[in-house]
Amino acid sequence: MVLHQGQEFLGIVSSRRDYKERDMLVKIFTDRFGFKTFYVRGVKKRGFRLGAIILPFSHGRYLGSINDQGLSYLNLGKEIDQYQQIFQDIFLNAYASYILGLAEAGIKEDSSLAAKWFGQVDQALTLIDQGFEPSIITNIMEVQMLTLFGVRPELRYCSVCQNPQRPFDYSENYGGLLCQKHWPLDPYRLHLDARTIYYLQLFSALDLKRLNSIKVKDETKQHLKQALDTIYNDQVGIYIPAKKFLQEMNEIKF
Repeated sequence: MVLHQGQEFLGIVSSRRDYKERDMLVKIFTDRFGFKTFYVRGVKKRGFRLGAIILPFSHGRYLGSINDQGLSYLNLGKEIDQYQQIFQDIFLNAYASYILGLAEAGIKEDSSLAAKWFGQVDQALTLIDQGFEPSIITNIMEVQMLTLFGVRPELRYCSVCQNPQRPFDYSENYGGLLCQKHWPLDPYRLHLDARTIYYLQLFSALDLKRLNSIKVKDETKQHLKQALDTIYNDQVGIYIPAKKFLQEMNEIKF
């Protein structure tokens, strides 16, 4: 076990919980070390100096000691901000928590993956905080994060013959799109409509930093949710606690 002192990193506070009487364990998604849990002493003491930088959904630049194994330690934070709308809204909170949960499940403490994905997660949360449709930003992240779990669906053309011409459907058995000619190969394909296929293709290549606006009909939102739920349940098979709340929200809404 090695403790690396004086390490500076970008971070997003993903969760925290009480530990002992006055202390707290704070989980932070960092750009250099992946997801690390920090032991913060004396949180409940009056005048605690680190209180503002460990609020849920705070983000910015942190300084601390990083442990290869076990708990790490925070020293200070600077240029710390907060996704204010996410922090104040329970529904936005759930979407953000789900995105961070997916990132944690796929990245863990992998420094190279953290460096690759930190900016993308930060941008997704920023867009949600700015008022973009949270379900669509979440769907975009779900499509793109499939690679973190070894699922790389072919969404450019037919998985069998590389035909780029629509119409397509999605086949889990064939790992992506099937053109109409090859639909008979998989009677259990997802039977997705053309607009859902279009958005899956769009989301797979979309750069969130260039996203100015996006509007999707409610019916298509529901179809996207059903398709991605199926893919994640069948091919990824992970449990993210925030997902249950999102499902309950969706049932109420639709």
